[in-house]
Amino acid sequence: MWSRIKTYLFLAVVGGAVYFLLSHHVIFYGEEANVIQNIYLLKKSKLNLHHTFYSLHQKKPDAVMKIAQLRENGIGDLLVQLGLLSESEKTRLENLYR
Repeated sequence: MWSRIKTYLFLAVVGGAVYFLLSHHVIFYGEEANVIQNIYLLKKSKLNLHHTFYSLHQKKPDAVMKIAQLRENGIGDLLVQLGLLSESEKTRLENLYR
């Protein structure tokens, strides 16, 4: 009986982890490649695995804003919050890549 409950609990945890990965972008940001200073989560608009893990290290804001899935889910606001992009530049890039 206890082994069956442990099995169900394990399957529930694995299922929850898979659902979390399907529903969130995990964005890494740090000054150096080997040091991750901050981790940010963006909610995805659709369940998928596209760009689930994404690093902003040595990426220009223009290159990040080209990715439709990230742009639709609010990466521009995160870039503004981090000081990598101004509000006017974010608006310009969003209009450019629509």
